[in-house]
Amino acid sequence: MIISFTTSCITEDDDAGTVVTAEDDLSGIITEDLTLNASITYNLSDALVIEDGASLTIPAGTLIRATGGTSSYIAVAQGGQIFVQGTAANPVIMTSGKDSPAPADWGGLVICGKAPTNVGSTATSEVGDLAYGGDVANDNSGSVRYLRVEYTGASFNGSKEFNGVSLFGVGSETVFEYVQSYNGADDGIEFFGGTVNGNYLVSTNSGDDSIDFADGWNGNGEFWYITGGAQAGIEGSNNGDNGDITPVTSTNLSNITIVGPVNEGALFYKEGGGSFTFNNVFISNVDLAVKVKDEDTPAALRIENGDLVMTNVQFSDVEDEFEFTDYTGANQSFITEGPTTGAGNGAAAPDWAAGWTIGLDNSNTTEELSGEITTDVTLDAAINYSLVGSLVVLDGASLTIPAGTNINATGGTSSYIAVAQGGQIFINGTQDNPVIMTSGKASPAPADWGGLVVCGKAPTNVGTTATSEVADLTYGGDISDDNSGSIRYLRVEYTGASFNGSKEFNGVSLFGVGSGTVFEYIQSYNGADDGIEFFGGTVSGDYLVSTNSGDDSIDFADGWNGSGEFWYITGGAQAGIEGSNNGDNGDITPITNATLSNISIVGPVNEGALFYKEGGGEFTITNLYTNAIDLGVKVKDTDIPAANRIENGDLVINNVQFDETADGFQATDYTGNNLSFYTLGDNIGAGNAADVPDWANGWTRFSEED
Repeated sequence: MIISFTTSCITEDDDAGTVVTAEDDLSGIITEDLTLNASITYNLSDALVIEDGASLTIPAGTLIRATGGTSSYIAVAQGGQIFVQGTAANPVIMTSGKDSPAPADWGGLVICGKAPTNVGSTATSEVGDLAYGGDVANDNSGSVRYLRVEYTGASFNGSKEFNGVSLFGVGSETVFEYVQSYNGADDGIEFFGGTVNGNYLVSTNSGDDSIDFADGWNGNGEFWYITGGAQAGIEGSNNGDNGDITPVTSTNLSNITIVGPVNEGALFYKEGGGSFTFNNVFISNVDLAVKVKDEDTPAALRIENGDLVMTNVQFSDVEDEFEFTDYTGANQSFITEGPTTGAGNGAAAPDWAAGWTIGLDNSNTTEELSGEITTDVTLDAAINYSLVGSLVVLDGASLTIPAGTNINATGGTSSYIAVAQGGQIFINGTQDNPVIMTSGKASPAPADWGGLVVCGKAPTNVGTTATSEVADLTYGGDISDDNSGSIRYLRVEYTGASFNGSKEFNGVSLFGVGSGTVFEYIQSYNGADDGIEFFGGTVSGDYLVSTNSGDDSIDFADGWNGSGEFWYITGGAQAGIEGSNNGDNGDITPITNATLSNISIVGPVNEGALFYKEGGGEFTITNLYTNAIDLGVKVKDTDIPAANRIENGDLVINNVQFDETADGFQATDYTGNNLSFYTLGDNIGAGNAADVPDWANGWTRFSEED
C-alpha cells in the first residue's frame, strides 16, 4: 500500500486491513483495503487513487476537505472499490478546504469500471487518466450512499475538467444513490457509458449541465431533483463522434424535477440522443423542455422514430411565450402532459432529500436574526434566516452574506439591517444567485419591514455628524474614502415600514457612506417609500434598479458627491430621480454634485423624471432615456436656490430622449430663462431603452410572477 498521511500515529490491523490515522493529510495510491475514521477531518492534498483489488471505505459522517485544485481528487480504478457509507443524518461530505469556498476548488470523485461503453473496448477517463470500459455489464465498483460533493469542477482546459461525480463504464452491481453535487463548476453528475443505475440524485447550482449521460449509458434512474444549473437540466447523448454508434444510450427515468432557469432547456437531447423514456417529470421555470441542435440528424431521427418518450410531464411557472420544445420535426407528440409531483414535491425540495443535502428548501435550517454584531460574522446560504428584529453591525465588526442567501423579515419597523460607522457589510451575491432580503409574510406587501441602512464617515452638509432618520445611528464626518464594505447583487423587497410621515425606511438608505464602499447591482422592489436613497457621502452607485417604489425611485441629497451609471427605474409613484441639496438651506456646502449616465426612467410618475429640489446641486446627466413621462425636469416655484443653479448652468442633461409621451407633453415645467440645460437626442438609456437591460437579467424581478 502506498498512501501518504501526515501523522504521528498509524495503527494497522493486518486481518481487517484497516488504517487509522491521528492526523489528516490524505493522498497517494491505495493498494490494500483502507477504512477512514469519521472522527478525523481529512485534508485531500493530492490525488487519492484506489487500485485494482483494493477498496476504500468511508464511514458515515466523514468530512474530506480538498485543497489542491486539479491535483485533488478521489479516483477508483478498474477493479478497485469504494464504499461510501453515509446516512441521511450523517452524510459523507467531500468539499473545498478553502476558507472562502468556490466552484472549481478541487476535482471531484471519479469511478472507473469494466462495463460496456460505445467509445471502444476500453478508453481513458477524461480526468484521472484511468482505463475504463469492457464487457462486464454487472461489474461492481462498490457502493455510494448519502454522499455530498461540494465546490468541485477544477479544470485543466475547456475539454478536460472534473464533474462533481464522474462514472466511467461503471457496472450495474455498483450501488449509486442519495448523492448530491453542490456548487460544482462543471456538470454535477455524469455517466460515461456503463450500466450503473442512479437513484435519489440531487444536483444544485452546477456550472454546466446538472446531470449528464452519454457514450452508451444503459442504466436507469428515479427520483432526481435538479435546480440552479447553468446549462441543461439533463443532457443526454449517444456519442460525440458518431451519433449512431452502439451500444446506443438507453435509459428509463422516472420522478424527475427540473427547476430553472437554465440556458439549454430541461433536456438537451444531443449527439445522437438515444432511447429515452421519461415518466412523471415536473419542470418549473424552464422555457424549453427539449432542445435539439439543428445539425444533429441522428438525434432528430430518433425522435421521429419514437425513441424519445416523455409521459406525465407538468410545466409550471413558465414565461408568457413558453413553448415546451424547440424541436421542429414532424413528431410533436413525444411529450404527453399530465399532473405530477416529479421528485416528490413538485418544484420544492423532496422529503427524501432532507437532512443530508445543502441549499434546498426543506433541508435548510431556519435561524432567527436580530441583535448586535460585534465581531466578524458570516451567514450560511444553506440556512433560511428570519429577521425578527433589528440586526446592527457595530464599529469594528463585519457581516458577510454569501450568494444565494435569503433573509425573510417579519417585524415591521423593528425589522431592519443596519451598519454603524466603522462597521462593514459584504453582500457577495452573483447574477445567478443574488442575496434576497424580503418579507416573511405569506402575502407580502410594501412596508412589511424596514430595509437596509448603511452609515459611514464621509462628508455631508447636515453637520459634522448627524443621526440617521431610521435606526438612530451616527453618520457623517471627513473621511471621503471611508469603506463600509461591498454590496453586489442584492434585491430588497417589500421594504418601507413607517413610523410616521417623516420617519420611514427606504429600500436601501446610505447615510454618509464613503467612496471606498462598493455599491452595485442593487434592486429595490415594491418598497413603500423611496427605493434607494443617498444621504450625503461620496459612494457611487452603478447598475441600480428601482421597481414600483411608493415614493421616489432613486433619491440623493445632503451634499452627496458621487456618480452613477446604468440606472433602470420603472413603476415609481413620485419622481423617477429626486435630487436635492439640503431641505433647510439650499445653498449650504458641500453642494450635492452628481455625475450620472445611461439612465432609463419609465413612467408614468407624478413628479417627473427629475425633481430638482431644495437647492438642487451640480448635476451632469448623460444619455437619459424617459418613457411615458410628461415632465422632464420639475422644480418648485418657491425653490430659488435650485432655479439659480439652473440659470448658472449647474444642471446639464446631454442627450435626453422623451419617448411615448402623452398629449400636451412639455419637456420641462421650469419657467426660467435658461431652457437650454438639456439637449435632445436618441439613446438607449440603461441599455435597452424602456425594456429591462441585459445586465439586469437573472437577479431582478418585475412582477409577482417573477
